[in-house]
Amino acid sequence: MMRCKPVISSLAFATFLMGGAAPVAVASSSDDAQIRALRLEMAEMRKEMMGQITTLKSRLARTETSARKQDRMSSASARNVHAGHREIASGPVDPTVQFNEPTSISSRIHLANAGTPTSDRGDVTSWKAFRAATKSDENVHVGGMVVGFPKGRFTVASEDGAYGLSIGLAFHEDFGGFFNSGPRPGEARGAFNSFTTNMRRLRIPFSFRYKNWVAAVTPDFGANHNDGYVGLYEGNLNYTGLHNTILTVGYFQPRVTEEDSESSNDFFTLERPSITDMVRNIAAGDARFSVGALHYEKRWWIAGYFTGQEWGHRNASDMGSTYYGGGNGNTMDSQTGAMLRVAGRPVATKDWDVHTGISSISSFRQACNAANANATSCSRSTSFGQRPEFDIGEANLSATGGISNAAQVWAAGPELGVRWKRLIVKGEYYHVGVQRNGPGLKSAGFQGWYGSAAYTLFGNPRMYNEKEGAFGAPGVSENQEFDPARNHWGALEVVGHYSVIDLNSRLNDAYAKNVIRGGQQTVWTGGLNWYPNRHFRFMLDYSHFIVSRSEQATNIYGRTGNSIAARVQAGF
Repeated sequence: MMRCKPVISSLAFATFLMGGAAPVAVASSSDDAQIRALRLEMAEMRKEMMGQITTLKSRLARTETSARKQDRMSSASARNVHAGHREIASGPVDPTVQFNEPTSISSRIHLANAGTPTSDRGDVTSWKAFRAATKSDENVHVGGMVVGFPKGRFTVASEDGAYGLSIGLAFHEDFGGFFNSGPRPGEARGAFNSFTTNMRRLRIPFSFRYKNWVAAVTPDFGANHNDGYVGLYEGNLNYTGLHNTILTVGYFQPRVTEEDSESSNDFFTLERPSITDMVRNIAAGDARFSVGALHYEKRWWIAGYFTGQEWGHRNASDMGSTYYGGGNGNTMDSQTGAMLRVAGRPVATKDWDVHTGISSISSFRQACNAANANATSCSRSTSFGQRPEFDIGEANLSATGGISNAAQVWAAGPELGVRWKRLIVKGEYYHVGVQRNGPGLKSAGFQGWYGSAAYTLFGNPRMYNEKEGAFGAPGVSENQEFDPARNHWGALEVVGHYSVIDLNSRLNDAYAKNVIRGGQQTVWTGGLNWYPNRHFRFMLDYSHFIVSRSEQATNIYGRTGNSIAARVQAGF
């Protein structure tokens, strides 16, 4: 019946129009009646249409509610299977805050170091990798911004990842002491504390990003061998738009040697082996001005940098300190140098990794320092010295003293490492040369090597880190984190290394200025590392050291001793 009404209304309306030719008296009486009828018809039609719209809206709302419920059930099922995201409900819901939608497994980034400690450096990755990491980790969307912890580091980014700010932490507090390490009669005791502490590292890495451009700034509130110094670990600009390549300029730590390529959060023991620490400081080390690049693939890694002075090295206020090797306010000509490291991975399987490589470094021109501010000439020199691999402010036992007329300093050597399932064995050897100029002066040569091993008792074992060209730390997956109630204990590994550094050169030379007696130092170290989760680590090392006599007042006749050291570590 209702469907007929529009037709009847049309006919009535047509009749009304045709009636316009009738006499005015007749039209006047019939017009009012037809207009009233038309108005009634239009009201009926409007009412019917509104009812149909309401019905359609109700059906659409029910359909959307059902679809949302189904999506939530599917998402919850996916989260239970993959443990990728967690929903947190607490109090009223703010419509401006949304947790990210579950990302399909195929689009997620699969990190080789998932569950491992974060880096102690600024997070320098490509824009593509940064966006993928941001999407794959739990994050919160707030007013067009993304707030989350990609790879365990606090990050705020724009929705498209073009702008980003990351803030991290590398916290290393060391404590312990020496025993049975006293001097022989006639020797100085030295700063070998029976118990003391040192904030070995307290770095706060900041990374400022715009697409593929990244500025990394990392102040260090534990920048010396003793508490109380504040310094800069890095301050550099990076471009990451080329495939697996990072271009860098600024104060930086160029990666030379396998050991130095590892983050300090990943070390086997508290300190690097002596030879690698000695080699890296020739023309690299922390906060060294650098211009260069690194490139990595699954099977190989290469990096090269031109380098200059260390940060603060021309600061007169540091002339009497050991701050980054000691500052000098009378430097007339700063140091220049370079380094090159090439590494390969000929075997890469589930159970096996084989690492080979070579590192080389050179100071083309040593810094030329004047005796005072009024001097008209300067001299170039160098020196080497190493503590017994426990850095709490103790004195060097093995040290060359100043080596005058040092024109150039260089070092080179091979790297080798093998992983078999949960076991890693690695080692490196380096020869160090000092070219000297002057009548009767000959070049000086030193050497050193180490061998290390680590076995993961439980937790995820150490794996190869392609980006660093080195081995990473053990990992702790979220379902392995320390929780005694569930019989979860994190990860535990046992480690050890044997380290030798020989700082003697031309001991039998007839010319006294060519004779350098720095001593030979041997250190045996064993320890345990426990990781309750990816962000925290507890380390315990025992070391025994043997050092032949040198020219140091603390080591005239040779010296032996022992140390016990512990570290509490946090990394974000």
